[in-house]
Amino acid sequence: MLVPMLAILGAPWMANRIEPRVFGLPFLLAWIVAGVLLTSLVMWIIHTLDRRHALPRA
Repeated sequence: MLVPMLAILGAPWMANRIEPRVFGLPFLLAWIVAGVLLTSLVMWIIHTLDRRHALPRA
């Protein structure tokens, strides 16, 4: 959980520019949207894999 937090909190210092535009969005906004979507995807994958290995409830 540290990497997504640093990616979003550090974005203004690392990616604070308008050009290039990604899908019509300024680069900073595209960076933040990509970070949120990728974090959600990784959390969904972990949740799915964790449910497969969960012990059955009695």
